[in-house]
Amino acid sequence: MSSRTTLGPARPDLGNLDGRGLEVAVIASQWHDTVMNGLLDGALRGLADAGVADPVVVRVPGSFELPVACSALADHFDVLVALGVVIRGGTPHFDYVCDAATRGITDVAVRTRTPIGFGVLTCDDDAQALDRAGLEGSHEDKGYEAAQAAVATYSTLSAVTASHPAQTSRA
Repeated sequence: MSSRTTLGPARPDLGNLDGRGLEVAVIASQWHDTVMNGLLDGALRGLADAGVADPVVVRVPGSFELPVACSALADHFDVLVALGVVIRGGTPHFDYVCDAATRGITDVAVRTRTPIGFGVLTCDDDAQALDRAGLEGSHEDKGYEAAQAAVATYSTLSAVTASHPAQTSRA
């Protein structure tokens, strides 16, 4: 049995997700290779566990580039999963990148109505990032959680719009 867990503190039980037939893209940054490999592996496991076949993986340089990639792909996929890691340094760069990634990804999700799993780690140090990356010995698996959350959101919204088409067609 692995020492890593997919149940972080207060994580919801998403039950049996059915993502069969969904077109999904995972957009992952390239900074912090070890952490990103863990996040990406976790996201792909989360999608596989939900029945998603053949997700497309797109790599971008860093977390700052995630919003533009999400924006370009949102109209072509049912679900997106955005993965990145930003580790605090000695300058305000951390704050700017975290804010830009968060606001940008949120804007894309709201504007396009595309569920986007938010798997961007914003950590004070390498140890915090490694502990959340879904690696052997990690206590959390944020890539897995982000993928599952995106599929769950898609399923929830699809069920609501199918059962209340008149109410959900309003702009």
